[in-house]
Amino acid sequence: MERVLPEALLIVNGSYYDLKGMPDTPIKSNGIAMGPATYDAKAGAFIAGDGFADIRDLTHQDWQGAFAGAANAMVSYPLLIGSDGQTHVNAKSRWLANRTFVGKDGAGRIIVGTTKEAFFPLAALAVFLKSSPLDLKKALNFDGGPIARQRVRLPGFQRKFYARWEAQAHGNDVQLLRWPISSAAWSMPMVLTVEPK
Repeated sequence: MERVLPEALLIVNGSYYDLKGMPDTPIKSNGIAMGPATYDAKAGAFIAGDGFADIRDLTHQDWQGAFAGAANAMVSYPLLIGSDGQTHVNAKSRWLANRTFVGKDGAGRIIVGTTKEAFFPLAALAVFLKSSPLDLKKALNFDGGPIARQRVRLPGFQRKFYARWEAQAHGNDVQLLRWPISSAAWSMPMVLTVEPK
């Protein structure tokens, strides 16, 4: 992916995709709609266009309306922090995984993050982000687990991170799921990028 996007300052994995690498959720890339044409989205969408970026809470808005006017958009789930300022992850799970999220803070800045370790179940990530000093007002989860990726290329700062595993706990039993190719650094079918103007 890095070779295909040589100018990208940030590359992270995006929303969910199927076994053939096709989007499982609606997306729009440079104005072109992709993914399922009908989709019952109740979580959130990240949208961006000329001079704006936002996270839309799809609790009371359909994704088609959220996509209107955006050149790039991506439905994902779950919505970690909704427009009401509350966490929106109700399922209690002990599925620990690397997580990638996009958030919007009180000053209107977009914050993109990827956890370094497979530490968080989704509900705990939502609570952590809400209480963190990042001042996030909305946050949306992207696909996670072994496919969580982050590449930052800025003057004076470089970061390359590829997740390798996730774990699911049932009582006292823990199942470790590893990425099948430990040295894999190949492209992702769905990514979010930031590129210079």
